[in-house]
Amino acid sequence: MVTVGVTGGIGSGKSTVCDIWAQLGAYVLNADDLAKKVMVTNAEVKQQLIDVFGVESFSDDGKLNTNHLASEAFEKGRVKELNAIVHPKMPEAASQIIKEAEAQGYEVFVYEAALLLENLEPGFLDYIVLVLADEKHRIKRVKERDRSSEAHIQQRIDKQRDLKKATDQVDYVIRNNGSLEELEKKAEIIYQNFI
Repeated sequence: MVTVGVTGGIGSGKSTVCDIWAQLGAYVLNADDLAKKVMVTNAEVKQQLIDVFGVESFSDDGKLNTNHLASEAFEKGRVKELNAIVHPKMPEAASQIIKEAEAQGYEVFVYEAALLLENLEPGFLDYIVLVLADEKHRIKRVKERDRSSEAHIQQRIDKQRDLKKATDQVDYVIRNNGSLEELEKKAEIIYQNFI
């Protein structure tokens, strides 16, 4: 089984590329979804979250209080504290899911993560794909998707790493400044290379 990491800034189209590959038969794992799962199922992580961010981190029925954690992490500038608790447990959790996907007969496993290049362990994935798009396209897409203001989106973009400077760290670059059909063609060609 081929393992592939996909990254890109907000509104670049990385999730759309992953959706296209899922339709072609890939197993797709989203890092944010995995992180939420780790926060709820890993007892050590759960306890650390309560110790650092308070009992409000979980509701009475044990569900993750994402609003509280997002408020603590993003509005109070404590993202590094949250990442320090969750990120060390991610490779082990992802490896387990990779094994399960392989056992189920998947030929391609895709790991989608915004901070992939920052947190990647050497040799963890066979290929890295970077999805890039011009800022105006990214703003337009996020505006349509999230109904956010342009100023809010710009703030989020400004906080992210400039991935245009990371092209030498990846195996494939998909430039997504055209139509969905163009993106589908580019994604399909790369997928064929994987298999």
